[in-house]
Amino acid sequence: MNPILFTTTDESTGKTAIALAIARIADERDVDAGYMKPKGTRLQSNVGKTLDKDPLLAGELLDLDAEVHDLEPVVYSQTLVETALRGQADPAELRERVTESYRELAADRELIVVEGGTRLSTGGIIDLTDRDVAELLDARVVLIAHYDEPGDIDDVLAATRQLDEVDGVLFNGVSDDNYDELTTDAIPFLEDRGIPVLGVVPHQRELAGITVADLADELGAQVLTDEIPLDGLIERVSVGAMGSEAALGQFRRTRSAAMITGGDRSEVQTAALQASGITCLLLTGGHSPPQAVLGRAEKADVPVLRVPSDTITAVDRAEDAIAAGPARSADTIERMQSLLVDRLDIDRLLDQD
Repeated sequence: MNPILFTTTDESTGKTAIALAIARIADERDVDAGYMKPKGTRLQSNVGKTLDKDPLLAGELLDLDAEVHDLEPVVYSQTLVETALRGQADPAELRERVTESYRELAADRELIVVEGGTRLSTGGIIDLTDRDVAELLDARVVLIAHYDEPGDIDDVLAATRQLDEVDGVLFNGVSDDNYDELTTDAIPFLEDRGIPVLGVVPHQRELAGITVADLADELGAQVLTDEIPLDGLIERVSVGAMGSEAALGQFRRTRSAAMITGGDRSEVQTAALQASGITCLLLTGGHSPPQAVLGRAEKADVPVLRVPSDTITAVDRAEDAIAAGPARSADTIERMQSLLVDRLDIDRLLDQD
């Protein structure tokens, strides 16, 4: 058996897409691949039970005949954390649950792709950090990282020390501006210190954010502009909390942004519609904008969404949705798969010797 744990230096590094793409590449190379996510962290309500969306997608994409409770043996919810703090959770029992699920999933598989948590420290309160999981399953470890500046290598070094041992580092989402510096300086620096680099995946705009439709779905937002497509990409949030003139200056400096402001701030909404980098308006407080604003939005092809929550809550939830990355879908995984085939040393990664 060849378990590989995919972990990350930070949130939003493309860990899920990479892990599932690797499993599909393995299947195409006649390596029977499975999947598990020991700690379910991407949570939603589903028939009264808290479930992580990623194992559900893995089961669909990899045609896995497995129960969700094996794909995701531990639901790492706020309730579990609070229970552990009160001393009412048994880490040994939870670790055994992970081990039993792994044995069940690995019984007829050559490779198990194990997806780590949202960060290296996730699960520490129940002795199930990614390092703990790797030791428990005797898994090889691949660290996924961003590279935007030389200081990001600090995060890579800190992560490798925390993990004790990694099979390799994969840099994802690297821009053209940073590629030469990474390959010329940073990668040799790491490899001189015994940290192998498996590949560098370039930044892809389609994989860097979420669509307006995804944001509306995540926030339960009402769409006020029925005729405008919701396929625009959102990579960041811009908050309209100032006067219209100052807001316009801010909006013109941003790109691929969801502008969030109160539904009663028509002057800020109008300013946002004059900036080409605003992908959608997200209006808070349950207020409807004036018809004139909706008319301008229709002409500018900028969707307008409305939520009942306050602006601070909406900003927090929108940032969480963007940080989680693009909507998990077959299309997302297929795009990542194509990138990895060209940019990753697949043979080295899948080598079981």
